[in-house]
Amino acid sequence: MLIETDRLLLRPLIFADEPALAAVLSDAETMLWYPRPYTADEVRQRIGQQMGRYPEGSGLLGMVEKRTGKLIGDCGPTWQEVEGRMELEIGYHVNRERWNQGFATEAAKAVMDYAFRRFNVDRVISMIRPENMASRRVAEKNGLTVDRVVFWRDYDHCVYQRMRSR
Repeated sequence: MLIETDRLLLRPLIFADEPALAAVLSDAETMLWYPRPYTADEVRQRIGQQMGRYPEGSGLLGMVEKRTGKLIGDCGPTWQEVEGRMELEIGYHVNRERWNQGFATEAAKAVMDYAFRRFNVDRVISMIRPENMASRRVAEKNGLTVDRVVFWRDYDHCVYQRMRSR
């Protein structure tokens, strides 16, 4: 699984990415809409979890900025159970130092295009807390719209969706 955009290379995470990914997932401001920031052990477990998803073509990928060669976040398609139905979610996290530069939008668009090519799904979703305006803007820039609000993983989430183009 390699996905390339003008500015990014999205590639499988490896354990050597742990420090750079921890800078994202352990940051309190970045993880504001999660129950809490990740610990170092949880970041390592998360990388292992993604590695286990790669053989089926899903999983969060390392988001590497081509210009610097540095890992600045993650983005990818993952299967989520939402109200008893398996949905393909496009998820993303970007290092706070790289916010407001379009990286999440660019990565999510490329991953969404990949997901429609790779999987036989009629739609992809992004699960976003209603208060998380930055992630909502990313979804909306990529043509996703709110389908409904659900109570998922102990919080209300907007189910953003984009249907496959025919």
